[in-house]
Amino acid sequence: MTNTPVNPQKLRKGLSRVWHAAGYSLAGLRAGWHETAFRQEAVASIFLFPAAFWLGQSWVEVALLLACLVLVMVVELLNTAVESAIDRVGPEWHDLSKRAKDIGSAAVLLCLLLCSGVWLTALFQRLNS
Repeated sequence: MTNTPVNPQKLRKGLSRVWHAAGYSLAGLRAGWHETAFRQEAVASIFLFPAAFWLGQSWVEVALLLACLVLVMVVELLNTAVESAIDRVGPEWHDLSKRAKDIGSAAVLLCLLLCSGVWLTALFQRLNS
């Protein structure tokens, strides 16, 4: 009996592992692009990215504004991953499936509220200085 892992990625080492992991990450971004919410957040980020450099009054403020944008997209991807895993189990309704999806959605909502609050505060500071 051999102890061969089911996932060939586990056998890779060094740059080969990094190269393949980067490919899997890009595939994840492509899969995320097919989700409407992620696509909307990504498009908004394209416009907000340059605005962060105008709005932020120091490199720390710019970094915080950009970090909020990225955080929203990261949490959206994680929410999509949870939903995909649950949908793989089965299409039938289950209370725990609903709960997991609702919690993922709540995490996205909290990130959007945080991001909005940071951006609105920065805008208020910029316009009142």
